[in-house]
Amino acid sequence: MTTPGAAVATEPGIAVPRLDVAAIRADFPILDREVNGHRLVYLDSAATSQKPLQVVEAMRDFALTHNANVSRSVHTLGTEATEGYEGARAKVAAFIGAARPEELVFTKNSTESVNLVAYAMLAASLDPKADPRLRLGPGDEVVISEMEHHSNIVPWQLLCERTGATLKWFGITEHGRLDLSNLDEVVTERTKLVSYVHQSNLLGTVNPTVAVAQRVREVGALLMLDASQSVPHMPVDVVELDVDFLVFTGHKMLGPTGIGALYARHELLEAMPPFLGGGSMIETVAMTGSTYAPPPAKFEAGTPPITEAYGLGVAVDYLQRVGMDAIKWHEKELTAYALDALVTVPGLRIIGPEVAVGRGGCVSFHLDGIHPHDVGQVLDAEGVEVRVGHHCAKPTCVRFGVPSTTRASFYLYNTTDEVDALITALDKVRKVFG
Repeated sequence: MTTPGAAVATEPGIAVPRLDVAAIRADFPILDREVNGHRLVYLDSAATSQKPLQVVEAMRDFALTHNANVSRSVHTLGTEATEGYEGARAKVAAFIGAARPEELVFTKNSTESVNLVAYAMLAASLDPKADPRLRLGPGDEVVISEMEHHSNIVPWQLLCERTGATLKWFGITEHGRLDLSNLDEVVTERTKLVSYVHQSNLLGTVNPTVAVAQRVREVGALLMLDASQSVPHMPVDVVELDVDFLVFTGHKMLGPTGIGALYARHELLEAMPPFLGGGSMIETVAMTGSTYAPPPAKFEAGTPPITEAYGLGVAVDYLQRVGMDAIKWHEKELTAYALDALVTVPGLRIIGPEVAVGRGGCVSFHLDGIHPHDVGQVLDAEGVEVRVGHHCAKPTCVRFGVPSTTRASFYLYNTTDEVDALITALDKVRKVFG
């Protein structure tokens, strides 16, 4: 789907791969529909992406011809379902550079993935025999940032409340960047875990990782990245990032809802206590106690989202055929185009970085005197679908003095014509409320 031979050098020594966006859009029938008499302009992929025919049809075929429960089956359908499920695990693990498939745990979503780690640390904190890296108590610290989605704030607040540990955070600069000016003061020998967002779902900021990882290793802490907004949009390699944990979700990367993933170093998964108890996660069960299966099964109690996992594997196939570098550059150019256009709208304030350097294809803004919900309703009337609200990032909104924002987010199927449609619709908003 990347146009053969279509590489253009935009900087000396850098060849930029191009996408055949028309061919990609043909795989997404929903993009041909009309909304309120207008051609649909879908600019809400940061909330959830659209799904290509290849994923929808593969899941339908799997459900119609291979449906069975996974594991412990000797019949043909069970074997096929297990092969499909574990094959998807291998694809997704390789997609993020994991050393082995067993380092990838399937979950419902990123939120559950974060909570799995937080719960494991809570359980370990109650067990004096648990791995000391996972145990917290008074005097210990967990570090996050002011830029986080609520799912990477609340679990750590709960963990600290229950263990007596202290929650600390990095701030945000006035330009929407992570403030690491006091890195050594925030991450100290008392730090047990640093968990922060790779790409902000509100600001679009792509955060630095090298300096943070180096400091985390210096103090002997653990490092987690929330990669929900980065794994779908750019090459991500857990080894290069030097993370202990990484979370992401399927529905933002062309896959179905109900399937997410936790990457963790295998030796940490072995040390972590289980999250949920039940079938599939045990080795032996007696009335006097139980032993647990090796990871990742230890963390996948009960019947998993089998068809959804298979669909996520097909979504990964699709993204790899297109090429993650090509997707990254397409979105970078689209975002630069959008930023240049948005700053021409009178009364519009971009919330976050105003240049396309060190940021992804997610742009939040505020129109003076017009509530984002009103903006969203008028845009919807024009067929332009954006997200309005606090985007589950209230502390970020507070930092920039706004209760909420309007957010346009781009993906591989979006075009500059759609950005133009957004700008035209915003002119309509100003006329309605002017």
